[in-house]
Amino acid sequence: MKIAWPQKKILLGVLLLMGMILIIWWMLPKKTAAQDRYATVALERGDITQAVAANGTLNPVVLVSVGSQVSGIVKKLHADFNDHVQAGQVLLELDPSLLQAQLRQSEANVASAQASLQLAQANEARTRDLYAKEYVTHQELEQSVQALESAKAQLELAKAQATRDRTNLNYSVIRSPVSGVVVSRVVDVGQTVAASFQAPTLFTIAQDLAHMQIDSSYAEADVGNIKVGQQATFRVDAFPNKTFHGAVRQVRLNPTTQQNVVTYDVVVAVDNPEKILMPGMTAYVSITIAQRKDALLVPNAALRFRPAEAASRADKPRSDAKGDHGKDKNDAAAMGTIYVLENGQPKPLRVAVGITDNRMTEVLGGDLKEGAQIIMADRQPPEKKSGGPGMRLF
Repeated sequence: MKIAWPQKKILLGVLLLMGMILIIWWMLPKKTAAQDRYATVALERGDITQAVAANGTLNPVVLVSVGSQVSGIVKKLHADFNDHVQAGQVLLELDPSLLQAQLRQSEANVASAQASLQLAQANEARTRDLYAKEYVTHQELEQSVQALESAKAQLELAKAQATRDRTNLNYSVIRSPVSGVVVSRVVDVGQTVAASFQAPTLFTIAQDLAHMQIDSSYAEADVGNIKVGQQATFRVDAFPNKTFHGAVRQVRLNPTTQQNVVTYDVVVAVDNPEKILMPGMTAYVSITIAQRKDALLVPNAALRFRPAEAASRADKPRSDAKGDHGKDKNDAAAMGTIYVLENGQPKPLRVAVGITDNRMTEVLGGDLKEGAQIIMADRQPPEKKSGGPGMRLF
C-alpha cells in the first residue's frame, strides 16, 4: 500500500522529533546509582549568627515599695492603679485621731515641764541668795541646783516626745517618694494598717516604665559566652508578631540551683518608649554571642550523617552527642566529619567547624570549597538484620 506524500511528511516529522528527543536524552547527565541513593547539597557561603535562648520576666528598673511607719485606719485614698504620681504627692491618709491625741498629750507635758523648770529656776536663785547670807547650808544649795538641772532635762524629754508624736502624725499622710506609675495598691478605705513589727507595703510604684529590664535565667553551659553589651532580641505573647531589642546589662554572680540545674540571672536592658511592655510579661530572649559574615556553611544534618558501612566499621570517626563536634586534645577548634561521593562511595572528610545557629554550621578549615557536594542523607532504607532461630512448633 502506498503512503500519500502528506502522510509521509507527518511520519517523517514524528520520526525526526523522536530522534531529537532521543539525542537530547542521551546528552543529558545521568545520575549514577550512588547519586540516586544519597541526597546531597552544595556548600554555600552566607552570614550566620549564634545565639543562646532563655525565658525571662519583664520588670521595671526601679520598683519602689511604699509602706507606713505608723498604724491606723485608712481614711482617704488619693491614688489608684496606673496613676502617674509625682515625688511628694499624697497617696493615702490614715485616721489621725489617735495620733493627734498623743501629740496634744505630749504638748501638755511640755507645758508642765516648762512650769516645773520655771519653779526650779526661782528656787535655785532664792537658795543661792540665802546661801550668800549663810541662811542655808551648802547641801541645800546643791539640792536646788540639782532640781534645776532635772527640770531642764524633763523639759527636753517632753519636747522630744512631742517631736516624735508630731512626726508620727505627719506619717499618717503617705506620700510618694519617687515620680512614677502606681502598679500595685494593696489597701482600701476602712482597712486597718498595722505597723507594729514592720512597715506594711501599701503601694508599689515603678519609677520609669520607658526603661525596663528582663530578668532571665541562663544555664551554666551558656552563661560563659554571655558578656555585658551583647545584643539581644525577645518576643512577648502579647505581641507575637513583633520583635523587641535590648542589650545585656549585667550577668549576676549569684547562682540558683533547682533539681541539680545551676542557672544565673542575666539582666537585659530594654527601651520601652511606647510603654506597651508591661511588668510581669514573659519574654522569650535570644542573646547573640557570635556572628560571621560570608562564612562557608554546612548543614548540621550533613555533620550528623553516617553511612551504614561506616557505622559497622571499628575505625569509624569518633563523634559526640551533638553530631561529631568533639574537640582535639591540642586544638581548641571543634572538629566534624562530613561525607562526599568519590567513585560512587561515601568518603569521610574531617573539617574544623565554628559557630552554629542549630541549622547551619561554619566551616573553618578542611579540603572543601564553595559548591562542593556533600551527603545529607541515605535514601536507601537500612537492611533488616535477620533474626535468631524461630521457635519450633510442636
